[in-house]
Amino acid sequence: MKDNKKNRAYKIIMLVFLVAFITFLLTSIGVYQYLVNKDTTASLFVADSDIERDLKKYKNIIDKYYLGEVDEEKLREGAIRGYIDALEDPYTEYISKDDMEEYLEDTMGNFIGIGIYMVKNEENDKIQVLTPIKNSPAEKAGILPGDYILSVDGVEYKAEDMSMVSTKIKGEEGSTVKLEILRGTETKNFEIKRENIIVNPVEGKVLTNNIGYIEFSSFDENTSEEFRKKYEELKNQGITSLIIDLRNNGGGIVDEALKIADYIVEKDKVLLYEVDKNNKEEIKKSTNDPIINMPIIVLTNENTASSSEILAGALKDLGKAKTVGTKTYGKGVIQQVLTLQDGSGIKITSEKYLTPNKTEINKKGIEPDEEVKLPDTVKNILLVEEKDDTQLQKAIQMLK
Repeated sequence: MKDNKKNRAYKIIMLVFLVAFITFLLTSIGVYQYLVNKDTTASLFVADSDIERDLKKYKNIIDKYYLGEVDEEKLREGAIRGYIDALEDPYTEYISKDDMEEYLEDTMGNFIGIGIYMVKNEENDKIQVLTPIKNSPAEKAGILPGDYILSVDGVEYKAEDMSMVSTKIKGEEGSTVKLEILRGTETKNFEIKRENIIVNPVEGKVLTNNIGYIEFSSFDENTSEEFRKKYEELKNQGITSLIIDLRNNGGGIVDEALKIADYIVEKDKVLLYEVDKNNKEEIKKSTNDPIINMPIIVLTNENTASSSEILAGALKDLGKAKTVGTKTYGKGVIQQVLTLQDGSGIKITSEKYLTPNKTEINKKGIEPDEEVKLPDTVKNILLVEEKDDTQLQKAIQMLK
């Protein structure tokens, strides 16, 4: 993050995009730098630019010939949205003035929805569920990672409509939303009641052989502090090793991931490189002596994205943990949220990140030290029983 104080005020992979029902990864899938800056320009278009001249031409044609009513504000927003969408970056998007306040509230953790992370699947031109939040209405209804959202309340949508879909799925607590889902070749219909979503509880327990286990689904404000408290609770129960489960963790605030790494890594070690469009590097280092000194295994899968990959990559590269599971999602870019003078905003991809060994993750992912797949009999990776969890069992075996 660019500024720790700002990071505490404003909270981005999944995605994996967090929205009311936590649609954006992180960030969409993802890693987000929630920096809300004021742009000094009153318009997105430079005066007398080719773009502005072209738009004026089309405006004159519409004014002269168009039969219907003209909503100038809708035309303006449509032009801006189309301009940004043409970048074809799944993580960069226009946020209207009306949506901006709600968007910032969502990133701060106020959610009324069904509780899912979703991403744009550009290859299939569909909106894809990255993962439902644990114990959310979506999970209880049976929504699974990898599901495609075909329609909301009977209206069909494509990948480019993800922001609109996030708005449509929001609503008053207690109301319902109808989703048409494509799972493989089968189409399913769900009617899900909207609830106040409790985001990202850090959960933990003691496994056999005094192995500690900590799991959480995203990196939100204070996740690192909750992680520390959970670790100390388990340590007081006598754990001698630790499993950090980052499977289905769609990411979130970069600094929260770095703080957890800081608990484990020696002071002044490089944790992350952030590289901008001019190839300028900003190096993030650990700032404190470690408080966790024990063998660690990190569990990963194809839904481990963004800030989760930052943490897993740092611990792996620095030899502080072994990784077990399957290759991670591969979201290695960072977004900023900029607020313009008119109250609208843009969430824009501004940097990429590299692991301490300068490994690039974006669209590549992190290969685990020990590749272990779940059995084919497991239909829901969120509800797998411990005895069937081959990835967890492998981690336990290694720590024994």
